[in-house]
Amino acid sequence: MAPTDLLLSDPLNHLRDSIANNNPPIPTSSAESTSSDADLSLAVATHLFFPTPSPQSFSLDTPTRFASSNKPVDLRSIYFAWLKKDVAIPDYIASAQRLSDELSAAGKGGKVQNLVFVERLDLITWLEGASEESEYIQPLATDPAAAQASGQPLATSGVAGGVAPAAAGGASRGGKVINPRLAVIYSGERKMGDRNCILRGIKPTDFSHVRKTAESFLGRSRNKQGQHTSSVVSSLNANPSLVSLPKKRGSRPDPIILLSPSASSLLRMSNIKSFLESGIYVPPDSALAGSSNTASILHISRMLPSVDASRPLRFILVDTPEQFKPDYWSRVVAVFTTGQTWQFKSYKWQSPSDLFRNVLGIYVGLRGEDVPNSVKGWGRGVMSTAIEKWNNHSGVQGRWRDREVVEGIWGSIEEAMKSRGWGKDGGPAIR
Repeated sequence: MAPTDLLLSDPLNHLRDSIANNNPPIPTSSAESTSSDADLSLAVATHLFFPTPSPQSFSLDTPTRFASSNKPVDLRSIYFAWLKKDVAIPDYIASAQRLSDELSAAGKGGKVQNLVFVERLDLITWLEGASEESEYIQPLATDPAAAQASGQPLATSGVAGGVAPAAAGGASRGGKVINPRLAVIYSGERKMGDRNCILRGIKPTDFSHVRKTAESFLGRSRNKQGQHTSSVVSSLNANPSLVSLPKKRGSRPDPIILLSPSASSLLRMSNIKSFLESGIYVPPDSALAGSSNTASILHISRMLPSVDASRPLRFILVDTPEQFKPDYWSRVVAVFTTGQTWQFKSYKWQSPSDLFRNVLGIYVGLRGEDVPNSVKGWGRGVMSTAIEKWNNHSGVQGRWRDREVVEGIWGSIEEAMKSRGWGKDGGPAIR
């Protein structure tokens, strides 16, 4: 089969082209249908119709070249991950579970495969065209007989199927008619392959870790209006604190503060920075919350004299430990909680008694409301405090009591860090 035919028969490539052409595919209820209700659920749809570049339908159960845990991911899961590219991790997981339940209820069996953060990020980056290769996408298979007949090596990876042959006679290039003089010039070009073709040796070598390390320094900026994927990518690229780079002996790691991902939490990623840095509380869903409402990681600096009187400490704020390595837990100095135990299911210490024996807990409620019984039952390991209710008339002008609450929180964090061995030369031992 020719490489062009392979590309036309590949659903993953069709999806990438439709996104590039701003002509998204259409979920349909049959292979013959070319139109669909805009609200047709993926639990009801059976096929995905691509109007361009050539009209074609693919079953949503079709396995793709994208592999997770060495298993092909079906087209429904790939398309669903793209549709949910702008949502936060907890919302994506919850939506995937709901769609799986709907598929089971409809009697179709199977479920939507939940891609982990790194896989979903790599997939979205490739689909948007910001990257020409992906370590999770298998190469297109080619016809060995056709490759040998043309005298070209087999395609090994990449969207275009490997190294392209030279333009013969200069009749066309990339499907376009060109000047004969240009054809002569093109015929003398040196054809470049991808890393699998060029880097030869006695055994295959995986250089994907080099690319991941380079991303932490170079990054990829894709500021597209109306899309929030760039914030997810930049959070990973601008995250040298969580990248496994060798550190100098005796260097101090950045302490980590975990927030609650609950929608009922008064403090979330959107308003925690202004609260802890400026001592001002604003509702997390208001327009005053700032531009970090889709951020997955934040940094703030704070002087803690009893820990280090010469320089401020830089704190990392996240609302999920999904990307944690085992040694990161020794760097967690505080956990904000709403009193809901489901928050700790993915933690190293899933029992509240074990968790708050090792990490300071912080509960922030509203003044005049009772502290939940669950928080009271966790004992002295959890600090409870309260802030004034938000008043739309006074706005931030009436928030003068917030600073007192924030100073109390920082005081507790400082005391907890000091008692666990944090100092100017390093953090505590791995717990």
